[in-house]
Amino acid sequence: MGFRGMRIGISNQFGYRLWRLRNLLRLRNRIFQGSVGLLLVVAIALSGSLSGCSLRTAAARVPQMVFATPSDPSTFNYALNDSLFSLFVFGYLYEGLIGENGLTRELEPRLAESWKVSDDKLKVEFTLREGLRWSDGQPLTADDIVFTFKEIYLNPKITTGVKDILRVGESGAFPSIRQIDDRRVEFTVPEPFAPFIRNVGALFIYPAHILRESTQKTDSQGNLLYLSTWGTDSDPRKIIANGPYVMDRYISGQRVIFKRNPNYWRKDDQGQPQPYVERIITQVVGSEDGQLLSFRSGDLDAFAINPESFQLMKQEEQRGKYTIYNGGADPGSRFFGFNLTKAKNASGKPFVDPLKSKWFNNQAFRQAVAYAIDRDRMVNNIYQGIGELQNSPFDSGNPFMMKPEEGLKVYNHDPEKSKKLLQDAGFRYNEKAELLDTDGNRVQFVLLVKSEEKARVSVAAQIQQDLARIGMKVDLQVLAFNSIIKKLTSRDWEAYVGGFGGGSAEPHSGVNIWSSKGDLHQFNMGPREGEPPITGWEVTDWEKEIDRLFIAGARELDDQKRRVIYNQFQQIVQEQLPFIHLVNPLSLQAVRNRITPIKFSASGGAFWNIHELKNKFIVGCGAKPHTPHSIYLPRQ
Repeated sequence: MGFRGMRIGISNQFGYRLWRLRNLLRLRNRIFQGSVGLLLVVAIALSGSLSGCSLRTAAARVPQMVFATPSDPSTFNYALNDSLFSLFVFGYLYEGLIGENGLTRELEPRLAESWKVSDDKLKVEFTLREGLRWSDGQPLTADDIVFTFKEIYLNPKITTGVKDILRVGESGAFPSIRQIDDRRVEFTVPEPFAPFIRNVGALFIYPAHILRESTQKTDSQGNLLYLSTWGTDSDPRKIIANGPYVMDRYISGQRVIFKRNPNYWRKDDQGQPQPYVERIITQVVGSEDGQLLSFRSGDLDAFAINPESFQLMKQEEQRGKYTIYNGGADPGSRFFGFNLTKAKNASGKPFVDPLKSKWFNNQAFRQAVAYAIDRDRMVNNIYQGIGELQNSPFDSGNPFMMKPEEGLKVYNHDPEKSKKLLQDAGFRYNEKAELLDTDGNRVQFVLLVKSEEKARVSVAAQIQQDLARIGMKVDLQVLAFNSIIKKLTSRDWEAYVGGFGGGSAEPHSGVNIWSSKGDLHQFNMGPREGEPPITGWEVTDWEKEIDRLFIAGARELDDQKRRVIYNQFQQIVQEQLPFIHLVNPLSLQAVRNRITPIKFSASGGAFWNIHELKNKFIVGCGAKPHTPHSIYLPRQ
């Protein structure tokens, strides 16, 4: 998959507000490790052929690539983003101080040419490249860095998930930042913090000369003007950027058009400006079938291969003049989870029916469900054998992943064990083999799943079948992704088949998911900034232990010792099962042979190095269309 998701060097990067962190913080993580490479590293696939000869004629005049997105962006303001489908915009427009190499996952300079850490590990100094400019030609200086962090990311009046990855230690204190001179800034943390450089370096930088006033003035209701700045009703040409592209046009429901940023800092070895491709078009196309059709007809030159299309795509590989790249298991996670909150809304109404909440919060109940799900059947039938079982929050390419042979608890399909666990916990079966709780209530709940991904809907349908075999009644609710997000953030759900983007090698990238106070701690979401007050929110002892382990893991700078800490975390997750991890498909992507150089990896995708990509040739009207690329946005 192409731009793998805004993996902000954290997770998922990349998503609601953070992964919104890309997989940045996915984000990321497809957030996105900090620049187009990791921040857009979000899956590429959908389609969107340009209609009419006029656009294809335009393609003959300038090098361009055409991507696709399942939905319109919800905002052009990254810090305020709460939709996964907006993330593709930001990776084109912005960069952070540093980013991750899409192949090696090693840190690389971006806006900063270098950085250094003090001997006591409490200070990090970044030095900006000389001569950086915003897309409007104004200088990009250390003042912009200080402004971005102090006035936006750490502004108490601005609600953003980015805050989660900037908290340090048990106190959750934020780093301080000071400007040394026009090119140097210094961050100070209250204690050693292993993920700090990746987390801070990956966050996008904003133009102080454009946005400072909006962070200081309020509207008639007392809200910062910034909160209504750079919405999708803004003139896209007035969105000032520092990344490889700027926005040129936005047509709601159709496309976003980007053009090369003439003030982007990158140049090749011969001193030629990068990127080489002049224009990128992202078409709004929600159908996977449409994506496949567009690729096969030549309108796209990249397609993220799903299980249903693999055999056909493989057969046509040579004739279609494309190469199918295999990056191994897709980074990130896919899971089944229950809503464990016991909280009540501002009116005193429980978010989850107390009857069902009692089931969901029973550890034996969750483990019984895990044993009942036939994940091997998912691999063979739904993923056509091109996937692997996932038993950990970390993907198999992450060096911190704990393996079953190291003692990690796993749940192989065993429906009889599932039934015994339920009966030992007080559940019973009636004469129809229906599962009843201790009070005689039928065990029945609603399973939420997004409609845009066929495989995920099939997974939910299989879970429905598997749980029916142990007497549970599961009602599927298949909704568009943006509707899913609203339900998750409002706690209006019972069970969910979802996923988070990945890609970062840093375990702390998932803190916004696993911290009990995290913005993406969706299985037991605590109070969130800007929402009506909730009551009765409880944090379990095992959630508190995960909080402690993440603090300890971030403080520890030795990777071997960190591995011990994160092994304990993974074991707790597998014992308690806030998420029942399912299957990770292989990361497969078809890319036209004329797009070079492709440096494919599961974490970086095909286009993490977008600045150096070239089209071997461009054709015009009357010839077979070759309008490149398509971005298929990350999952959630």
